[in-house]
Amino acid sequence: MASIEDPQTVAPVEQEWSLGYSMVRGSVPLARIHTRRMLTLWRWDGDIEDAVLILSELAANAVRYARKPDALVGVRLALLEDRMLLIDVSDPMPAFPGFGSIVAPTPAQVSGRGICLARALGARVGWFLSAGGSGKTVRAELLPRDGV
Repeated sequence: MASIEDPQTVAPVEQEWSLGYSMVRGSVPLARIHTRRMLTLWRWDGDIEDAVLILSELAANAVRYARKPDALVGVRLALLEDRMLLIDVSDPMPAFPGFGSIVAPTPAQVSGRGICLARALGARVGWFLSAGGSGKTVRAELLPRDGV
């Protein structure tokens, strides 16, 4: 599997889709609808509902923690030749404080489950700075059901 820190080393892209959303809560359900639709159209052979849930968690994190006036949260789906799915969520925050020390929250905590949930669903999750360093992209990599 390619390094998340070096997004240029991934397999060739077979299908790709992206869209920018306003940084408001209402954008997250819309991004879920679009993601489900695209993965269904592409006939991705992974678990589409898991992918939608992961996208939802990453987009909600971006809206909650990286909100800036007039900024967008960018969503990109890329289906690679090897059928791996990349879910990229970009925001204007050029850092991810505490990413290396993310641990599962306690039952009493009401938030903080997004990255842990994505990993529990089988995604490899990482992040990298956007070109020019003006923001970041959080990437989840998901294999199809047959685990190619």
